[in-house]
Amino acid sequence: MSIITLTSDFGNLDYRVAAVKGKILSLNPEVNIIDITHDIQAFNLIQTSYIVRNAYKYFPKGSIHILSVDSFYHKSRKNILYKADGSYFLAADNGLLSLIFFDIKPEAIYEITLNNRFDDVINFTSTDIFVPAAVHLANGGLPEVIGRKIDTAKQLMFPRAVYNESEAMIIGEVTYIDNFGNIISNINQDFFENISKAYKGFTIKFRNLSLSRIFSSHTEVVSDWERETEFHGQSAAIFNDSQLLELTIYKGSKKNGAKSLFGLNVGENIYIQFM
Repeated sequence: MSIITLTSDFGNLDYRVAAVKGKILSLNPEVNIIDITHDIQAFNLIQTSYIVRNAYKYFPKGSIHILSVDSFYHKSRKNILYKADGSYFLAADNGLLSLIFFDIKPEAIYEITLNNRFDDVINFTSTDIFVPAAVHLANGGLPEVIGRKIDTAKQLMFPRAVYNESEAMIIGEVTYIDNFGNIISNINQDFFENISKAYKGFTIKFRNLSLSRIFSSHTEVVSDWERETEFHGQSAAIFNDSQLLELTIYKGSKKNGAKSLFGLNVGENIYIQFM
């Protein structure tokens, strides 16, 4: 059974998510529709890229991913199809796909042309363009039938952590805050470890706070503190499943997690000072 996933900034209150699902099922009632999320902040491409990049890898190869974020129709903007890492990704040509695949070269890029006739009226990109294209692929159709190959699409630069050698410091920033209030930075584990080899120690600095240890996972935090009830609510830094530096609160939640305790927002800096 073919799989089509949906990711959007539509929310679940309005009709739009139901309209997309209804259109898919009207074209092929056998398609398996999976929601990744519809709670993306409006037009937030960085947030979308983090979620989709970490979710799509768990789906079977050949899955089709509709990314309806910042996707409202503009006559002057293309809608594109990426064939990348063995699956298909449909989105507006707004740079989102370049953020998801900043380190993976797509196998092919297509401009979706199935609605490019002069008499076509596009009211809603997701139902009028993405869904017919996705169902065509789900039915085993070739991407060349619904699009023309292009060499490149809009490119956006994913914010990268930098190393200031003169100050012996990595400068990163908050790029995502999850449902538990955990703060995810753009400081990659390999990047940190390569630099830290030259130093004896480090301190993670943010706002007026600091941490001097990085756990390898949430599991290590639990095994280290589980028996110590007084550590409930203790702050920690880990490298998460995406190998990114994360600030977390032991058994924290959205209301009392790292976001609430530290007050950090997306875009604020996190520093690692080496000694």
